[in-house]
Amino acid sequence: MMTMPHERTRSIIQARDFLVDLSQDQALPESIRNEARRLLRHYPTSNEVLLAGKVEEQMKDGLTLPFLSSTTEGRYV
Repeated sequence: MMTMPHERTRSIIQARDFLVDLSQDQALPESIRNEARRLLRHYPTSNEVLLAGKVEEQMKDGLTLPFLSSTTEGRYV
């Protein structure tokens, strides 16, 4: 089954939220929290991911689907 742009967008945003949770979980070893913080330094925010999706949607060439979406729902805005 093919992953749709809105599903990919939602997964990327959820992965960032997961890394934030890991980075703040005092029950985890410091090394895990540090690694999560290290990854978050360059990880896009949800607004950046959604903006990238919006840009891709506006660049329709008729040949390819956008990789990302401007929404995490199953519709284009």
